[in-house]
Amino acid sequence: MTYSLSPESYRMLRPEQPQRPARRGWDLALTIALLVLLPLAALACSYAGFFLAFASDACASVDCDENVMNMGLWFAVIAPWVVMLLAVVAAIVRLVRHRVAFWVPLVGVVVMASTWFVAAAIVSVGVSAS
Repeated sequence: MTYSLSPESYRMLRPEQPQRPARRGWDLALTIALLVLLPLAALACSYAGFFLAFASDACASVDCDENVMNMGLWFAVIAPWVVMLLAVVAAIVRLVRHRVAFWVPLVGVVVMASTWFVAAAIVSVGVSAS
């Protein structure tokens, strides 16, 4: 029996497995270090959220919507922990897929800090409710 292609060429017809990018050691070390510091940032943001309770001091002379203020306060306390959880999951997924992941905890810290400003806006809406 004669083959039109040599046995060597059959090996070339198989699809090649895609090569995984090499793991970057600096990225792994930096991501782990930032993930360790992420709960401290969430704790600091939650602690700052409790200070929004002092906005109710203005309610002695102005009508306030306590429900809206309460929602803003608890948003400031809980949201940093939710952001931290999402950042940890996203960073681990990126590390497993061999993608650069050091920026995920950094973005998480920025989003945690921005949740305080959103919560402060919610609380101020409750204070100015007349």
